[in-house]
Amino acid sequence: MKKIALIIITIMIINMANAQSIQKRYEQNPFTLVYDGAIIKNEKGKVNIHPVKYKLNGIEIAANVYTPANYDFSKKYPAIVVAHPNGGIKEQTAGLYSQRLAEAGYITITADAAYQGASGGEPRHTDKPANRIEDIRGMADFISQYAGVDANRLGVLGICGGGGYTLKAAQSDKRFKAVATLSMFNSGEVRRNGFQNSQLGTIQERLKKASDARAQEANGGKMIYAGVATITDEEIAKTNTDLYREGYEYYYRTHAHPNSTFLYTMSSLMDLMSWDAATNMDLINQPLLMITGSKADTKYMTDEAFPKATNAKTKELFIIDGATHIQSYWKPEYVSQIVTKLVSFYQTDL
Repeated sequence: MKKIALIIITIMIINMANAQSIQKRYEQNPFTLVYDGAIIKNEKGKVNIHPVKYKLNGIEIAANVYTPANYDFSKKYPAIVVAHPNGGIKEQTAGLYSQRLAEAGYITITADAAYQGASGGEPRHTDKPANRIEDIRGMADFISQYAGVDANRLGVLGICGGGGYTLKAAQSDKRFKAVATLSMFNSGEVRRNGFQNSQLGTIQERLKKASDARAQEANGGKMIYAGVATITDEEIAKTNTDLYREGYEYYYRTHAHPNSTFLYTMSSLMDLMSWDAATNMDLINQPLLMITGSKADTKYMTDEAFPKATNAKTKELFIIDGATHIQSYWKPEYVSQIVTKLVSFYQTDL
């Protein structure tokens, strides 16, 4: 017991220090970016960031476009759409990979999902697969018309939940000439079966709750939310799975941002639980790269989806030795390996 208490106290002290450090960094960054090495100002001859807004199905979308060093709008560049994780926003890991890919010569875009982050849409924190897939298509719409972009050389990268939605978007959207996922998270499977199939016995009960929540909304009642709004250091330390323990640390401590949240409307489960990222994988005929950590407790989702991509022009499963799911978001040695692999993949297939 003393050992467990000491571990909890140590984590609490580290998290307090990290939270203070990150909060200061967030406040000082003019673009509110919270990842290491983030742009603090646009400089000639370097990668620049351009906050933009556009309408998607009547909803205002907030996005960041990154342009390569010495960007010349009269030239033509390949472009990458980057879809953020569940609960994530453009200022976190999606921004990190967008910036690193821009450093390699790509124009990149990452946007907050509709109903989430700095994007518009009501009710807030609605999390439906159709919306997230449309977000990816909307980014493709916008960046394809951006000055200097070669729309015939458009790739896509989806991270975590954004990876699952990217697989689905690429099945029908053939503007994407190369498809990559990182630490893919199958939102439908997890919301339906529970993480690592831990809730198979309560599927119907949870669907009933989602249905009741929708009925309450329709009758003008209070919005019901699922997920985690806040969490203590002690609760984080006691979380058994790497995904959620490290995820809580990432989103609520080390890379916290006020626009990021683990909440989603309970009624969204009606759509999430009847959806699956790994269906119709045979519709992907583009080159496919799926990246996951060897120690990621979400690896099983990539392992399930990858073999089903039977018609991919080429496909590769790339394993980051030693990496967990969340570590692939930020840990420098893993990020460097991932970026190197992505650049090689896009150079070959765009």
